[in-house]
Amino acid sequence: MTTVSADAIKELRERTGAGIMDCKRALEDAQGDMDKASDLLKERGIATVAKKASRAANEGLIETYVHAGGRIGVIVELNCETDFVARTEDFRELAHNIALQVAAMNPQAIDDEIPLDDLDTSSGEPRLLHQPFVKDASQTIANLLTDTVAKVGENIVIRRFARYGIGEE
Repeated sequence: MTTVSADAIKELRERTGAGIMDCKRALEDAQGDMDKASDLLKERGIATVAKKASRAANEGLIETYVHAGGRIGVIVELNCETDFVARTEDFRELAHNIALQVAAMNPQAIDDEIPLDDLDTSSGEPRLLHQPFVKDASQTIANLLTDTVAKVGENIVIRRFARYGIGEE
């Protein structure tokens, strides 16, 4: 077993936002390789997300976003398991980023609740979770959600959203 320094643990924690012990274990398993440890944390985070998906998410917050001089407005309901997590900066940032995404990309559905054949695909991906994130196209909204679930340790669900635009039906 490789011994890792506190500085390496701190660096990985800052890079990924994962817990101290998770960073230590990942670095030990990756034999000190920072990139490999980061990948391990991501894989373990996805496994954690799958375990938490069945848990009830009845707390959360409503995020609003108004853009373009008041010409576009968005309301998003984002749910988690506890009000403690709903008050964290990570959760609030996720809610804001989702509202920003809805304003910019005008999705028609969250995921697969409406068959893809029934959605208008002429302007790109109509499902929110499958869209590339407007701030970082290398990630999807589903990736953002997964990363935040892994970081906060609770199930998170985008319950619903509404987008309003002046002159839009």
